[in-house]
Amino acid sequence: MSQRQPNGPLRLGTRGSKLAMAQSGHVAEALTARTGRPVELVEVITAGDRSTAPVHRLGVGVFVSALRDALVAREIDFAVHSYKDLPTAMPAGLHIAAVPPREDPRDALVARDDRTLAELAPGASVGTGALRRIAQLHALGMQLSVSPIRGNIDTRLARVLGPDADLDAIVLARAGLARIGRLDVVTETLDPMLMLPAPAQGALAVECRVDDPEMVELLGTLDHAASRATVTAERAMLATLEAGCSAPVAAYAVVAEGEPTGSGVEGDVVQEIYLRGAVISPDGSRDIRLSRTGTLADAAEIGKALATELLDLGADSILGPQGHNGPGTQQFGSTE
Repeated sequence: MSQRQPNGPLRLGTRGSKLAMAQSGHVAEALTARTGRPVELVEVITAGDRSTAPVHRLGVGVFVSALRDALVAREIDFAVHSYKDLPTAMPAGLHIAAVPPREDPRDALVARDDRTLAELAPGASVGTGALRRIAQLHALGMQLSVSPIRGNIDTRLARVLGPDADLDAIVLARAGLARIGRLDVVTETLDPMLMLPAPAQGALAVECRVDDPEMVELLGTLDHAASRATVTAERAMLATLEAGCSAPVAAYAVVAEGEPTGSGVEGDVVQEIYLRGAVISPDGSRDIRLSRTGTLADAAEIGKALATELLDLGADSILGPQGHNGPGTQQFGSTE
């Protein structure tokens, strides 16, 4: 068990993929800029990195557990996760100390010949790594041939843009492309009315040990209140649904200016969260979509209430016994 050196750099644990390293690098730079403390990246190999199986078959927290083990063992001082990879149940002794400003959480289409989704012909082959996206593509009724794919961003892009391309298009998180500087390949950023994102997509979770008050304080300088609130609402909905990986669940919260507070101070208004949520059957034949609004302070309650409404309208019948697996069992795939 190694300890942090008093004057040494802070040790940031990260997966070794191009996207994970980029995400962690951005956080390291921001932390150094805010606090003056140097940061070194420590690569941690996870079970998800070693497997070639489809993401939804790998199990819960497959990209997370090795990083958390390293944190508990004090081999690293903090870790950066794609927030949507985290199970909703928080382990004892660990703390999400910061949610930095969130990237655009929408999904993106990368297609041959710069085509948009509407320009894809019936039977066009589309690859993606998430059941949520597969279900919503089926729900569009476009007769697309949709298949699950794995691999890092460059591997996926090669399936549609490379010399040996075998797909007409892929759908992946816009945030991942933004973080590695590849937005140039996006042929369409998908409207959430067509493709509702995964809960917490585009957000990062910066995690440390509860018993490390120095790190809690340092990382707190990176926290972005609006990003934390939207993620809190989305993940509260997910946790209340207790949805497993066999049931596609989507959620998207945005912060907007509400009514004046009545304080008499010009420009003093209440910020509100507008949360949309959906449960979709894997074949796209059934879905339930609802929305709810409330204040930032009530983010978690908004998510719980929306989930309750979804369940009241029959979401359980879509989730099914395999989809309703208990709290903390969610795994919707890596941001890649």
